[in-house]
Amino acid sequence: MRAVSIRTFGSPDGMEVVSVPVPDPSPGEVVIRTAAIGVGGVDAVIRRGTLGALGPAMSRDGLVPGSEVAGTITAVGAGVEASWLNRRVWAFTGVSGGYAEYVVARIENVTPLPAGLTPVDAVTLGSAGPVAHFALQQAHFAKDESVLVRGAAGSIGIAAVEIAARAGAGAVAVTTSSAERGERLMEYGATHVLDRGGNSTLGPEPAGFDVIVDIVAGPALPSFLARLSPNGRLVLVGLVAGPPPADFGSVLLSRFRRSVSVATFSLDTVPRADLARIRADQFEAAVKGGLSTVVHAVLPLEAAADAHRRMDAGEVFGRIVLTP
Repeated sequence: MRAVSIRTFGSPDGMEVVSVPVPDPSPGEVVIRTAAIGVGGVDAVIRRGTLGALGPAMSRDGLVPGSEVAGTITAVGAGVEASWLNRRVWAFTGVSGGYAEYVVARIENVTPLPAGLTPVDAVTLGSAGPVAHFALQQAHFAKDESVLVRGAAGSIGIAAVEIAARAGAGAVAVTTSSAERGERLMEYGATHVLDRGGNSTLGPEPAGFDVIVDIVAGPALPSFLARLSPNGRLVLVGLVAGPPPADFGSVLLSRFRRSVSVATFSLDTVPRADLARIRADQFEAAVKGGLSTVVHAVLPLEAAADAHRRMDAGEVFGRIVLTP
């Protein structure tokens, strides 16, 4: 089968299409023939080598990136009910392995697709929606509170904007790279648009924020701590711009009397049953128009490197999806 492999960390030029064996399922696993493959920000971070020892290791044959797919189950391992065969599903493959014609996934990381939801839409929402939902929950977000989504033009950011707005946020601000993107985000519930540095581009901004959902991190993260209101909470869900400065804790301590806090969030800490329930609910909501699936482009598997170049250029709004 065809797969895309990272042969060297760094530029997208280090990615190439390779031929590898179709995988066999181990106990508790299924094999899925992919119809759609999500291209996420974490894939780009791994490809750049930004995570270093925190990221997946590269073998002698390279590393197949990708963590979420949608398609049809073609084989099941021991302990998995045969009724899963031929079912349309979304699946999490781990931090790697998704950019391929066939993938393996643990059955607990598989969610059936409802009628009316396409594989392309499923990989646009399948990871991003739950991250946004549980990040807001981690922040103890409440109705009428103000929210800032930092790095809102990707699939996680769009979902966070939409969920916060529909849950009754008093204000939903976003940081993004252009006024045009900001205007598009307002279609999903954003009320205030800031540039990447946190300066207002469309209208006045709230004096402070009760919750910041941060997908970006990087060197500028400490400056956003000053944007937290008393008792404000920043939840870090991504490292698109790399890790924050090692001394950002000193900035946090300088805000000591405002009782602000910083937390990290990963779906790894969510019980699988709760995660599956929320994902299934969000899939149903997408079918009924209650949640949006924003697709920037659908590209063939062979164009994976081009997809990463588009992400590196900062031109993606929503999610790029690969199809075998």
